Amino acid sequence: MEKQFIIDAIEAGCDEAGRGCLAGPVFAAAVILGNNFENQLINDSKQLSEKNRNQLKSFIEQNALTFSVAYVEPKKIDEINILNASILAMQLALDGLKVIPENIIVDGNRFKPYKEIPYQCMIKGDARFLNIAAASILAKTYRDEYMENLHLEFPQYNWKKNKGYPTIEHRKGISEFGSTIHHRMSFRLLPTQLSLDI
Repeated sequence: MEKQFIIDAIEAGCDEAGRGCLAGPVFAAAVILGNNFENQLINDSKQLSEKNRNQLKSFIEQNALTFSVAYVEPKKIDEINILNASILAMQLALDGLKVIPENIIVDGNRFKPYKEIPYQCMIKGDARFLNIAAASILAKTYRDEYMENLHLEFPQYNWKKNKGYPTIEHRKGISEFGSTIHHRMSFRLLPTQLSLDI
């Protein structure tokens, strides 16, 4: 895995988490690693165990040049759609960096211009570039923790396990108890929307 796309540039890697969920915000992270950053274990967050993700989260936070995590709430997702909300979350994360990047690389194939800073979209970038992989780990771990905390208030959906994704168990909870303010109403919450008591 390469550290970044443009060698020796101050480059931010960006990724999001929670795009396909029925509930909860979409999270994003932006990470600038710095010249001396090295770690052989960092990979696309989906390829890592929860334990490894949490250990790497701490390592990234302590060793990155700068990082930032941001999120966009379900209500805003419903207003602007999930693609635009994901891009907004990544740009909000970039806003939080303590160093202004000279270049930005983004996981996926869609982004919007940000402060006239050059950017490239990278298909499967979280498996190709260390700075995007680090961002994917932060976005995923921060979002998981957020959903675990929400679970304490809404245990009937078992968000501590499914994290808001459309599992059979989650949809059963929606069918039995209806939706919450944390659900994305623009998403298809149940196989047949008619059975949802909004």
